[in-house]
Amino acid sequence: MAGGKEIRTKIKSVQNTQKITRAMEMVAASKMRKAQDRMRAARPYAEKIRNVAAHMSHANPEYKHPFLVKRDSVRRIGVIVVTSDKGLCGGLNTNVLRMVLGRMKEWEGANHGVEICAVGTKALGFMQRMGASVLSHVTHLGDTPHMEKLIGPVKVVLDAYNEGRIDALYICYTRFINTMKQEPVLEQLLPISGEALGSATGHWDYIYEPDAKEVVDELLVRYIETLVYQAVAENIASEQSSRMVAMKAASDNAGNVIDELKLIYNKTRQAAITKELSEIVAGAAAV
Repeated sequence: MAGGKEIRTKIKSVQNTQKITRAMEMVAASKMRKAQDRMRAARPYAEKIRNVAAHMSHANPEYKHPFLVKRDSVRRIGVIVVTSDKGLCGGLNTNVLRMVLGRMKEWEGANHGVEICAVGTKALGFMQRMGASVLSHVTHLGDTPHMEKLIGPVKVVLDAYNEGRIDALYICYTRFINTMKQEPVLEQLLPISGEALGSATGHWDYIYEPDAKEVVDELLVRYIETLVYQAVAENIASEQSSRMVAMKAASDNAGNVIDELKLIYNKTRQAAITKELSEIVAGAAAV
């Protein structure tokens, strides 16, 4: 059994760790509220532009954008993988990367090549270790994502789609449900499918000014950028919620470990006192 001094050292070490996890829990709770407000503020715009894209996919415009045209054969698939830059957030990143890895194996089994756009340090590091082909990446977005940081990597992927280097584009991220629940999702971005977006409400016909090509080109690029931004905002809200829950669990576990160590310490101390008393009694009897 360990000595009393060693046990006291362990207790002090666990208490210091508990202080850190409690501080991280409070910081994550503060950031979580801001991230959730930012995510909820972005949702209405994302839903509205999604509805417009659904209407356009069901309409019969005079100009058909390449994003709306389904290709005859799919040779290579692009995936935008959204993770966090930091760890200590439970199974958030693990679940997303496991989902992407499973789908990559399915695609490769069907002789489809896979190109990756990594958003977040964890995604980039994982894909590089797996030897995946990384088209573009962006890291260190911070707690407040900015569209201008995302436009560059997204444009690289969209250019690859326009040039025919990839034939379909997906995005994988963690959707925020509530503070205790977040789920990884994999959604298809391109080609834009009316069936995936949902049926249009009513009959829609558009008048384009100055012309259909200029308006539709700008709108659909903005549509993709908005969905990527929304995915990043959802992922950051999920990250802070998951980190808060993980740090609370770590603090509770540290408390349990401290209680167990204190019990062991008391037993060790009691055994030492009993041994000393026995030695004193034995010595007195010998005298």
